[in-house]
Amino acid sequence: MRYSIRPLLGAALISLLATSLAPSFAEAPPSISAASTSRDATGSAFDAQAALKASQEAIGRKIGDYRFLSSTGDVLSTKELLGKPLVLSLIYTSCYHTCPMTTRNLAEVVAKARDALGEDSFTVALIGFDTDHDTPAAMRYYGRKQGIDDANWRLLSTDQASMDALVKDLGFLYYPSPRGFDHLVQATVIDAKGVIYRQIYGEVFNTPLLIDPLKDLILGRPQPGQTFLAGLVKKVKLFCTTYDPSRDAYVFDYSLFLGILIGASIILGTIVFVIRELMHGRNPPKI
Repeated sequence: MRYSIRPLLGAALISLLATSLAPSFAEAPPSISAASTSRDATGSAFDAQAALKASQEAIGRKIGDYRFLSSTGDVLSTKELLGKPLVLSLIYTSCYHTCPMTTRNLAEVVAKARDALGEDSFTVALIGFDTDHDTPAAMRYYGRKQGIDDANWRLLSTDQASMDALVKDLGFLYYPSPRGFDHLVQATVIDAKGVIYRQIYGEVFNTPLLIDPLKDLILGRPQPGQTFLAGLVKKVKLFCTTYDPSRDAYVFDYSLFLGILIGASIILGTIVFVIRELMHGRNPPKI
């Protein structure tokens, strides 16, 4: 009897591809959240739809190298913030409601991301865009009021020229208004090379909207000099780290790993069996 190994190998390959490429979550469409969307009510020129369009068009753009002052007065550059994924949020320290709420919610989601992906796996930067008032001292006070004490957060100030260039890179529009500034509430996820990867919108947003893109950047992309085994471990972590809505947290689901292992063992065993049968058919026992 002659056996054909091609159909079995094809089925095995399709099965593995379907398993490895299945998405864990459907990406939610961006929502609009802003301090103001009405020119008549506030006297602001802010247009939320135009702001959202500019923000989305920034995805895939590389940010420039700018100079910042930390809340302790140290000089930092954009390059020093990169090398790993960066979550960047623009605020102004005199904001009494929207910015503090945004920062506190961001801090809660960041803590969950660190639990799932590692304490030192990414950096978070808050940058004050009201350059006349968002000094290192003001940023330090703002961070203390919002309970920010994580060493992997950067509270930064800069000059107006650098801010103008940075907000253009980020697609971040803001306008003065009688109550401060009107702007789209967004956090920007930037990859290790400085390319904008995702925009997250809203004072309060669902946990996966931030952690899923970070998970992709941290676990889904090979690092320079990474060994095959290290890459395999990261792929397993990427697939098996899943969101548990009941806990609003990410967990490592061992059952998924065991399912992959059992499935791979069955496929490998089938291939070995077919090869042995083929070899046996080519060399029938002599009588």
